[in-house]
Amino acid sequence: MIDRKKLKKYDRQDMFSVLFDFPVQVCDAVDIAGNAKLKNKYKGIRNIIINGLGGSAIGGDILRSYTAGEMKIPVAVNRNYTLPAYAGKNTLAILSSYSGNTEETVSAFNDALKKGCSIICVTSGGTIEKLAVKHKKDVIKIPGGLQPRCALGYSFFSLLILFTKLGFIKDKSDEINDVIINLEQGLSEYVNPSFEFNEALRIAAALKDRLPVVYSSADVLDAVNLRWRGQISENAKILAYGNLYPEMNHNELVGWELNEDVLKNTAVIFLKDAADNERIKLRMKITEKVFRKRAGIVFDLSSDCRTRLGRIFDLIYLGDWVSYYLSLFNEVDPTPVNAISKLKKELDRHK
Repeated sequence: MIDRKKLKKYDRQDMFSVLFDFPVQVCDAVDIAGNAKLKNKYKGIRNIIINGLGGSAIGGDILRSYTAGEMKIPVAVNRNYTLPAYAGKNTLAILSSYSGNTEETVSAFNDALKKGCSIICVTSGGTIEKLAVKHKKDVIKIPGGLQPRCALGYSFFSLLILFTKLGFIKDKSDEINDVIINLEQGLSEYVNPSFEFNEALRIAAALKDRLPVVYSSADVLDAVNLRWRGQISENAKILAYGNLYPEMNHNELVGWELNEDVLKNTAVIFLKDAADNERIKLRMKITEKVFRKRAGIVFDLSSDCRTRLGRIFDLIYLGDWVSYYLSLFNEVDPTPVNAISKLKKELDRHK
């Protein structure tokens, strides 16, 4: 059972409440994006580039992965100061910066403007909003006050609704409703202080003092894989690694032969989906035998939600709670990211 006193002692900025409110955040994001009015026209778009970093970019990763089987034009996620050379007048550049002040995204806005791209911004304010207003670009304004990684509901569902408004994908109301229902069901489990009834708590306890390594398919849960690793690093303050099938079968798999003392302290986390390619499922089954011999512990995780989007967010929500409880076991506050804050201050000194 989780110690409530430990929760209050280490979670000083109350991330518990932020996670608790995530289903409400999703509903709010859908309403905000649904009511947003686009003043500009977006015709002749041949490619989309979603620009952002960290928690502001992961929504784009999930959207790219989720819509890959439906989108008729390419979608890329750009984590850089500049856009690729192919960006131009037929490019829709989406600038996603939760704070509105991410220096790489501000730079990307200016580059998109220079290249003549169509531009839409998703932000809570800051420099990005000011630039958008100055240059008469559309903005989907989302609420501020959160850590960017805690605003995934806003960063993802704003983009999802935007894609439907622009006619790139079909209406996703049914799948969104499935997400909300399953998040609410998951919440009732993840706030339970008992190990017996809380899977997130059990996984977090097993990850204590281990190095997490996350594996999934490349075409269904790749962005979920990335989310798990990012949340563990930022919330629990430990390194987390991962890779994708089938690529890891062509290189990384061989790396499980030596360094037995290191491998026995790893925790392999398989994220699996019913829609995984059948050959991927077979690859996972075969290689899982290797990991069970070498790793300290292996988790086999999947979701039984009826829709793909529901399964994606079911596993994301589980991972968010795992990283939260792991922070408590590690006796650290999950909210601050001091290393990133120090880096930004040092960068500001050299402007």
